[in-house]
Amino acid sequence: MPTNLPRPRHRRRVLAVASGGGHWVQLMRLRPAFEGTDVHYATVDPASRAMVAPAPVHVYPDANKDTKLRLILSALRLAVIVLRVRPHVVISTGAAGGYLAIRIARLIGARTVFIDSIANTRHLSVSARLAQQAADLVLSQWPAVAAQTGAQYRGAVL
Repeated sequence: MPTNLPRPRHRRRVLAVASGGGHWVQLMRLRPAFEGTDVHYATVDPASRAMVAPAPVHVYPDANKDTKLRLILSALRLAVIVLRVRPHVVISTGAAGGYLAIRIARLIGARTVFIDSIANTRHLSVSARLAQQAADLVLSQWPAVAAQTGAQYRGAVL
């Protein structure tokens, strides 16, 4: 058996994280950007599996700053997901779960991107503001918000 054959290149593993509703819709708009990668999705709604099949979908409890216990459960579940998937890149369109996934993924050296929701026309969301302390890149979908907050603007996904 020849030993000088080029080794197959491993595809980048991407973990795409979004809670439900508009966050998930915006993440789905980014799907073409994940072509050629080994993409895993994490979301709060198990019914979302049908939208991205056959890609793996991991489900975590929906939570926000007002549901502290669920936020802890969400963080624990996302830690398990991140450790199992071992992503090279984590990208999130929000909300709290996306921030948590980014925070956890940074601990294993993953590159991270948080894209704030297009609904935040005047200010960054709480999750985006927190992500600015952890993520490699935080994007706003509004140029004025980006200019005021230190986030970057690279267009809108909708």
